[in-house]
Amino acid sequence: MSGSQNEGRVVVGVDGSAGSLLALDFAFDEAKRRAIGLLVVTAFELPDMWSITYGLPVSASVEEVRDNVLRNTRHLVTEALGDQMTADGAPAVEVMAQGGDAAHVLVSAAAGNPLLVVGSRGLGGFRRMLLGSVSLQCVQHAPCPVTVVRLAADHDRSETPELAGAPAAIL
Repeated sequence: MSGSQNEGRVVVGVDGSAGSLLALDFAFDEAKRRAIGLLVVTAFELPDMWSITYGLPVSASVEEVRDNVLRNTRHLVTEALGDQMTADGAPAVEVMAQGGDAAHVLVSAAAGNPLLVVGSRGLGGFRRMLLGSVSLQCVQHAPCPVTVVRLAADHDRSETPELAGAPAAIL
């Protein structure tokens, strides 16, 4: 690998959605182009699980949830990137799972790195602004440049009649 560790890594958020898998593809290519590593980040929140037998809340430990999310995300990354991961010039890929709000986890992981890549869930236009999407929060708060990778259909939906031509429709 020709890039030094001081150059950081391309950070990408992956949650298994189609948008995040497109973001993964883009981030992998960008890391390869820059000759730096790729850090795949997934966020999770501890769910309350109910015991079927007693109807009482049973919580899994943070470590159990993180290990499960990490294992599933590694599998997802391996499936999505396939042979590209072992091709000549492929970036080193690290996967991390962190508990907490997705936007906060991604913004924190981006610190000290040259690029954060996130996908778009496809809400489009004004609804996205009202809901405070992860991608919008990352664009507003990340300590580095952010690339939002969008599905082609998402782009078509963002230009709604009430927002046509408005700067908010471009994200």
